[in-house]
Amino acid sequence: MLESKDRRILSELQADSRLTMQELGERTGMSSSACWRRVKSLEEAGIIDRYAVVVNRRKAGFGFSSVVHVSLARHEQENVDRFIREVHRHPEILECFATSGEADFHLRVVVEDIDAYNAFLDGFIFRLPGVSQVRSNIVLKEIKADTALPFK
Repeated sequence: MLESKDRRILSELQADSRLTMQELGERTGMSSSACWRRVKSLEEAGIIDRYAVVVNRRKAGFGFSSVVHVSLARHEQENVDRFIREVHRHPEILECFATSGEADFHLRVVVEDIDAYNAFLDGFIFRLPGVSQVRSNIVLKEIKADTALPFK
């Protein structure tokens, strides 16, 4: 269980990970050295996994987004392992979830345009052994895209 001070630190760092320890201390009501110790502890515990920059995908030239639903014909471990390995090799796949229900995997894919998406499907998804069905839902409008956990 996280202490309330840790939750405040995590909330502030999610909003702006470039805060100095002094700024973080001011925002959380702690000294900068106390903040530093808590942040180091959160990093060592793996609670803070990494620091990242959130990029506006459209302004960066990635104007096409799709949710891809992939079903496997057979759930042989070799097919599943290969699928997962290949997913990790493709940076245009931002997220991948193994789920219950109609599809086995749900991917969030971001590319430049429809031509790049077609190349992604033809060059990757459609070539994987064991894939039986692929359905795409094209993202028309992004309503909410957040990365922050709801610490209160």
